[in-house]
Amino acid sequence: MPSNAPSSTPRRQPRPRLRAAALTLALAGALAATAPAAQAADRTGTGPSRCGGHGVDPAARIRYESDIVIKAPLRTIWKLQTDVEGWPSWQPPVTTAERLDPGRLRKGSRFRWTTPAPATPHTPATTLEITSTARQLRDRDCVLWKGPAAGEGLRIDEGVHLWTFREVRGGVLVHTEETWTGDQVEADVPTATEALGQGLEAWLRDLKATAEARSGGRPH
Repeated sequence: MPSNAPSSTPRRQPRPRLRAAALTLALAGALAATAPAAQAADRTGTGPSRCGGHGVDPAARIRYESDIVIKAPLRTIWKLQTDVEGWPSWQPPVTTAERLDPGRLRKGSRFRWTTPAPATPHTPATTLEITSTARQLRDRDCVLWKGPAAGEGLRIDEGVHLWTFREVRGGVLVHTEETWTGDQVEADVPTATEALGQGLEAWLRDLKATAEARSGGRPH
């Protein structure tokens, strides 16, 4: 859904203040009441992040990005992230997850997963079903997936979710960014962005906690 600290590390956006869905396309940060900040720099600090030459939707109005350093081996982090069917065991916002094809996660792999979404001023509480396709994947380096999410009274036409992984001093720098498009979520960009940000921050925290617990906090 990376390697040595970038010369220009992407700046973490402000933490959201309101409770919202752990929607992570993906899955599922408050950016005040304005459009989200600019795209993150890539690992050389010269352009947007990419995986196999592809990134998130540059035209999307709803976007969020963040980073975390995890004190665990890259192989441990990568295995957690790409074992889709194991997601519900370590991140509570993912209630179900299933692969739609056999074998290791690779370019073209498809998977379906669910996550709850609470009520907002414009949409009811529901459970989102997300069908994702891995569009790019480089072993222990990056993964990009995209797909729609739909629940009763709520739809995201397309979420595009990028992850990069980079070994740095003391661990692995994990960078994630995601965009959403669709008339319904674009009707309230601040609320949708806040929900997206909360979801991504929760995913990073859960990934860090699980990887570090399994490795005893040893980066290598």
